[in-house]
Amino acid sequence: MKKPSKQAEKSTEPMAPAPAVVDAILSGQHTDPFAVLGVHNSKDGFVARCFIPGAETITAMALDGTMLGDLNCLHPDGFFAGIVAVKAIQPLRYRATRGDVEWSVTDPYSFGPVLGPMDDYFVREGSHLRLFDKMGAHPLHHQGADGFHFAVWAPNAKRVSVVGDFNEWDGRRHVMRLRRDTGIWEIFAPDIRAGSAYKFEILGIYGDVLPLKADPFARRSELRPQTASITTGELEQDWDDADHIKHWASVDKRRQPMSIYEVHAGSWQLRDDGSFLTWDEMAERLIPYCVDMGFTHIEFLPISEHPYDPSWGYQTTGLYAPTARFGEPEGFARFVNGCHKVGIGVLLDWVPAHFPTDAHGLRQFDGTALYEHEDPRQGFHPDWNTAIYNFGRSEVLSYLTNNALYWGEKFHLDGLRVDAVASMLYLDYSRKDGEWIPNEYGGRENLESVRFLQKMNQQVYAAHPQMMTIAEESTSWPKVSQPVHEGGLGFGFKWNMGFMHDTLSFFARDPVHRKFHHQEITFGLLYAFSENFVLPISHDEVVHGKGSMIAKMPGDDWQKFANLRAYYAFMWGYPGKKLLFMGQEFAQWSEWSEKRALDWNLLQYPLHEGMRRLVRDLNLTYRNKPTLHARDCEGEGFEWLISDDVEQSVFAWLRKAPDCKPIAVIANLTPVYHEHYTVPLPVAGRWREILNTDAEIYGGSGKGNGGRVEAVPQGHDWAAASLSLPPLAVIMLELES
Repeated sequence: MKKPSKQAEKSTEPMAPAPAVVDAILSGQHTDPFAVLGVHNSKDGFVARCFIPGAETITAMALDGTMLGDLNCLHPDGFFAGIVAVKAIQPLRYRATRGDVEWSVTDPYSFGPVLGPMDDYFVREGSHLRLFDKMGAHPLHHQGADGFHFAVWAPNAKRVSVVGDFNEWDGRRHVMRLRRDTGIWEIFAPDIRAGSAYKFEILGIYGDVLPLKADPFARRSELRPQTASITTGELEQDWDDADHIKHWASVDKRRQPMSIYEVHAGSWQLRDDGSFLTWDEMAERLIPYCVDMGFTHIEFLPISEHPYDPSWGYQTTGLYAPTARFGEPEGFARFVNGCHKVGIGVLLDWVPAHFPTDAHGLRQFDGTALYEHEDPRQGFHPDWNTAIYNFGRSEVLSYLTNNALYWGEKFHLDGLRVDAVASMLYLDYSRKDGEWIPNEYGGRENLESVRFLQKMNQQVYAAHPQMMTIAEESTSWPKVSQPVHEGGLGFGFKWNMGFMHDTLSFFARDPVHRKFHHQEITFGLLYAFSENFVLPISHDEVVHGKGSMIAKMPGDDWQKFANLRAYYAFMWGYPGKKLLFMGQEFAQWSEWSEKRALDWNLLQYPLHEGMRRLVRDLNLTYRNKPTLHARDCEGEGFEWLISDDVEQSVFAWLRKAPDCKPIAVIANLTPVYHEHYTVPLPVAGRWREILNTDAEIYGGSGKGNGGRVEAVPQGHDWAAASLSLPPLAVIMLELES
């Protein structure tokens, strides 16, 4: 064997790391490959080192193809090093060969960092409001090369690598650089293209390799049952909704008509073969339907990526990624744009209260309780077997707040309905004594969660004034929908769960018993204006054995439909914004299931088609009559006319708004037909019957008042009219003259 020359010995000394260092690189145990690989200055010049498995020879080149020198193989597994003819540290590309096979590799370790000190500062402070443009995977032209920049927060990890179909899922190939001040790992990976599957391989705090983790900030994911994240370009959408955005950013939303159609995108309709509609197919069907029906908003059950269909999206593993079930993110953007062009807003169910414990998700993300609390008394939700976010960590708050802002900025959303707020507010929610930890003052209030909700709401309304936030909150927590500066949580609206519970209880009773439960109708007006309320008949009321809305109603089929028509008109005449879950507008008999489409065939039957027509007319009447919506959230917009007719279960009230004709809502909630029932009215004169749920077109018996009634004076400040009150019906009268 020929002995190497002294010159060769001298030239190899500075470029050869210690054997233990090489072994650590080859085994994936090295925690900082940037200190070894790439281009480094040495006493003999600039040295390039690389690890390219399978290579037998390596030639270093500049990005423009200039040859810079051959590297020596220091380990047969693919570790190379050599002097390169460069005058400064710069990106390199390698030409690798094995036998007669040749390929090129652009060296990720020869590129500098992308994040900067200002990012570190704002991340540490918890005030970074554009994390969605920094974290995750983003296409980038960096130092002369195209690729993707990856960044992930894993402060307790020993090593983090991005792995994917671009590196054969080999965690040794793209080990990331740790930014020690923030615990964020980053790498610019050249030559990676959009559409590549990837995850993060994390070496935990004890040196164990964790299950591969999906990207918390991924903007696109694989279709279940696959769970990888997908690299994607920046969202491309030519928005045509400036007028829509300007309108909702400039108005008092409490005084606008809001009739929300709650939709589960996976089961509203399906293709003939039972597969999901794409967003574009949904736009062709759902948008025209909602326009015709008069709804002002579509609210989707969560569409963020989730692995389990029966969770309905409430067990999300990818808050930033619209689910792959309905196509690419651009499809959802086109859907929102299409809605806005015809004046329909889009709301999303948003779930910051908890997250599932799937191995690829956030749980024990870097081998420690990073996003959740370590103590199960704080970090585990007994109702849903999920993990609870640690709202005391600024990084977690930033992750969630940025997600709310992300949907507003990238997808022009009109609002977020925040799920399970009550579970966030109380430390003892669904817990027995000894199973929860009091706050710093010994109380049950989750003060960290309160601060998060207040900050999130402030940031959303400041950055995207067209948006609104709606709380699903089922307790008497005060000032949920009041501004933060007044001590509130800062939500725009709150679901009125008490209205839903009490009225459903009343209408589900046999009419003969309703007189004993009169307060279930009247009690709600004691607090109806304490918050900005949305009246919800949501998916929660038609699942888990509760039956559909029509199935809840008592009596024979005629009475069931009459009861439900009366309930809907009662609700649309009641103060508060409206929400109705899909399928209930045409009285679907079966309980909703995410496994099948709605029973659209029922519309061929007159009673079901009549129900749909009623909901349509209720929406159009509500929208076209400011009296019915302009003071939904203010007490001066409501006045009782009849609240004490316990024996006959008749209720009447007045809806009012400045400079608008008053509208009287009269509800006869028994099957008894009253031919001459006296109703007090504030003004004498002719009142026009603008809606009657007993009309034949809706499937009723056709009883009514011939379109008008005459109110005659009964004193100097009031009048009265003798009305025909149809059985199990609601009528609305508007002052005509």
